[in-house]
Amino acid sequence: MSAIASLQKGHQLPLQRSVEAISIPFGKPVWLDEDETVQVMQALGTSVSVLFRGNMYLIEGFNLDAFGMEPMERPHLPDGATDQELEDFVWQQLRTCFDPEIPVDIVELGLVYGCKITTLIDGQKMAQVKMTLTAPGCGMGEVIAEDAKHKILGAEQINRVNVELVFDPPWSRDMMSDEAKLALNMF
Repeated sequence: MSAIASLQKGHQLPLQRSVEAISIPFGKPVWLDEDETVQVMQALGTSVSVLFRGNMYLIEGFNLDAFGMEPMERPHLPDGATDQELEDFVWQQLRTCFDPEIPVDIVELGLVYGCKITTLIDGQKMAQVKMTLTAPGCGMGEVIAEDAKHKILGAEQINRVNVELVFDPPWSRDMMSDEAKLALNMF
């Protein structure tokens, strides 16, 4: 069982060092201070959603040492990875991104419409991701996009990430995988 999977909702965790987090729903990086205590809201994929002073934050698994736990390794690829390997990596990282309120990853929810690796004029690699939200007014878009960017940039060969939020075609429950529907009791 991974360290993240061992965290239970409601669990109180004291911070043993300052840690970078992503504010929910704004998607902005912030720092939570050492010796503060956070409460686990959701622990899925490679991130933990926590509650601190009435606000929610997302903390990456490679920062688990802030809780006194073994940190997860940052994702990476070997040197010389092909564009196909980079694209596969991006899809793997997207499968570790969760809406902080829904226990199904964004790929299985049908929110990701596509991914493409582009080589820029200067030789740098950019991952372009097209995704949507369950509703146009969903406040989690920036958080999910920021989480995806952080995880995709774990590959040193990817220099930039562009996550484009689109609403055409509009998302519907039909876009969810059978596994997602089962997990959310929607059969």
